[in-house]
Amino acid sequence: MVDAVVARWHGDNYQARIFWLNAFNLLLPHTCVVEVTFEADGPKAFDDVVVKYDPHVAGSGPDRISAEYHQVKWHVQTGGRFGYEDFTAPTFIGAQSFSLLERLQQARETAPSLARFTFLTTYRIKDGDPLANVISGHDHSLLSERLFDGTTDRSRMGAVRKCWREHLQLANDTELRAVIQGLRVVEGYRSLYELREEINRKAESVGVRACNAAESDFRYDELARQLKVRQLSALTRETLLQVCREEGLLVDRPAESDPFRSIAIRSIRRAANIVGASPEDTLLLTGDFRERYLEDGREWQRDIRPKVETFLRSTATKSSKLRLILDAHASIAFLSGAVLDLKSGITTELVQNGRVGAKTWRPDDGSASTGARFDITEERLDQGRDLALAINISHPATAQARAYVVSQLPEAGTLVSFNMPSGPAHQSVTGGEHAAVLAEQISNHVRLRKADDPDAIVHIFAAAPNSLLFYLGQHHQAIAPCIVYEFDFDRCDHKTYQPSFIIN
Repeated sequence: MVDAVVARWHGDNYQARIFWLNAFNLLLPHTCVVEVTFEADGPKAFDDVVVKYDPHVAGSGPDRISAEYHQVKWHVQTGGRFGYEDFTAPTFIGAQSFSLLERLQQARETAPSLARFTFLTTYRIKDGDPLANVISGHDHSLLSERLFDGTTDRSRMGAVRKCWREHLQLANDTELRAVIQGLRVVEGYRSLYELREEINRKAESVGVRACNAAESDFRYDELARQLKVRQLSALTRETLLQVCREEGLLVDRPAESDPFRSIAIRSIRRAANIVGASPEDTLLLTGDFRERYLEDGREWQRDIRPKVETFLRSTATKSSKLRLILDAHASIAFLSGAVLDLKSGITTELVQNGRVGAKTWRPDDGSASTGARFDITEERLDQGRDLALAINISHPATAQARAYVVSQLPEAGTLVSFNMPSGPAHQSVTGGEHAAVLAEQISNHVRLRKADDPDAIVHIFAAAPNSLLFYLGQHHQAIAPCIVYEFDFDRCDHKTYQPSFIIN
């Protein structure tokens, strides 16, 4: 019984922390968040946390998002798994009568037409379940074009549609598509501890008191519940500031001069807007892309490269110290490093996103002492003179790179794989200095391999943090001529690699 009570407390705290993670966005500069509600009055099951935007924000599709409704599900253990059939079981969301899909159907009837619905859980999708193939790796949205792929009910995706359609008593797939449009499934989300750490960081960034790690309780957990009791759970910027004043949470800090000028490049659409960079210091390329893919008629070399180079060279004239926020493709990170290279005279730090939020990475942050170096292997594929590099950090890249080289690049005779000793993982790179050292290790190896043939082309296939691609780009003179490739991570288009920039 005690364990059950503790589990319920933790579940309540988890929901409260998701609320504060969104609520503090109200105090960020240039934010589009105008209201955040804890335990809203509806729609049922997607009322844990509600976020409203004005102006409406860009999503992964053509429509902009006016509001986001969250269903938050925390579990004691992180080893739980779920599949598409669980969306039809009321017990999956702790209910007795209505399933997640039925709650979504009901929510659709009362929510704004441009609303999005997010199911957020610490559980993960079962290995091999069809649901894993219809969740976007970009923003966790349901990939309608993949689910509604034109196949019959006997197909793998057809079985999903049939299960959901019959459960909701719908006549056809058109009706089902209307119900699930805008659904996001965020699985394997952060732990209570990770949320506490991120809320503390965000609080400090907006001038609100963070909680001491030595304290057993976390002030913001109970505060969220008391706001609900006081009927103050729907916060705007003004009401949040008033609450913080009344609760003694505002921090009086002397103004500090930040030597770094924040600049941002955004080519990937996300619901959250880029913060930390003013509009004049932000390059928006989202109009050139459809999710991760170039719009028809656009070319990397002709259309994207000049915009990135012009923007970076212009901002470099304003400050010799730049903080670069990259919500962008890996190729753009590499190109940015090539522009702001080691001879540019610009000191750069990077904002790197990760499972526990954004961190600032610098090439002198001391992280190299705790980070492993690459194990390097070479494989002779043909007699071609060119080199292909497979950088395996966050995901395995060698197998897909080999397949692409064999079928598309007969001139690439050698495949060089850079592998982390413990295997691919999102936390393999420990910081900026570690990323810079790994980039230099790649550069030095390529320089040695090209000593007898400096004109050999290097083909770069990377599954790595953008920061590492940036630092590798800073070594472009040792690598060039080179071609950077983008992989179809969402598997919505070509399902393989495509060349982007050619850098001489």
